[in-house]
Amino acid sequence: MATAGAAAAAQAEAPKIVWNENQRRFETEDKEAYIEYVLRNDGKVMDLVHTYVPRSKRGLGMASHLCVAALNHAKSHSISIVPTCSYVSDTFLPRNPSWNSVVYSEDLKSNTEATSEDVRSNM
Repeated sequence: MATAGAAAAAQAEAPKIVWNENQRRFETEDKEAYIEYVLRNDGKVMDLVHTYVPRSKRGLGMASHLCVAALNHAKSHSISIVPTCSYVSDTFLPRNPSWNSVVYSEDLKSNTEATSEDVRSNM
């Protein structure tokens, strides 16, 4: 029973993450913490380019919650992700290998600058 109570408490404390489609990011309701993305390949690939958590919210698992929100969105919309952000590639994915199935299989990192510029020109 203690485990169920702890799980319920953790669920109650999970921050609400919202999708801000106009700014291409997932963010906390107060907009202080976020993970930014760039869509590639006609919207079939979501490049997670930057995660930001203010000092006041660090150490609470906020970056992980942001990643889960973005990856759940990608998975439910049949979108692959490119983990350009070092937090996503070096910390989140190694700790959560079950999400590797959502990672895009081709190497887009070598084309990041040109592709990013192409995407920005279409905004």
